[in-house]
Amino acid sequence: MIVFQNKKVFKLSKAKEKHLPKEILDLLIYGEEIVGYYSALRDYVVFTNKRLIACNVQGITGSKKDFTSLPYSKVQAFSIETAGTFDMDSELTLCFSGLGNVTFEFSAGGDIREIGRLISSCIL
Repeated sequence: MIVFQNKKVFKLSKAKEKHLPKEILDLLIYGEEIVGYYSALRDYVVFTNKRLIACNVQGITGSKKDFTSLPYSKVQAFSIETAGTFDMDSELTLCFSGLGNVTFEFSAGGDIREIGRLISSCIL
C-alpha cells in the first residue's frame, strides 16, 4: 500500500484516457465508470464514480505496480485548494476514516473544481 502519511503523494497532470493502462480496467467492478485520469511521471490516479485508484509504479522496469483503492464511502471530509496567480498548482486533500489525510497535488490544467464536484456527488 502507498504510504500517505501527511505528504503530497503525486504531482498530477490531466492525462488522455486513450493512454490509460489496460490493467486498471481489470480492477473495475460492474457499474463502475472512469471519470478522470491523471498521471505523474510513472504513477497515476484514476477517479471513478465509486472510488479513486492510485497506482505506484515500482522498480527500474516498472513491471511491479502497487494499486491502492480509496473508496469515496470512507471519506469523512475533503478540501480543495485552487491555483493562484503565482502558485499554479492546486491540491485535493481527502480525510479517510482509519487512514488519515491523503493529499494529491495537481499541476496547472487540472480541473480541481470538477474533481470536487465529483467527490461531493459521491459522498453527500
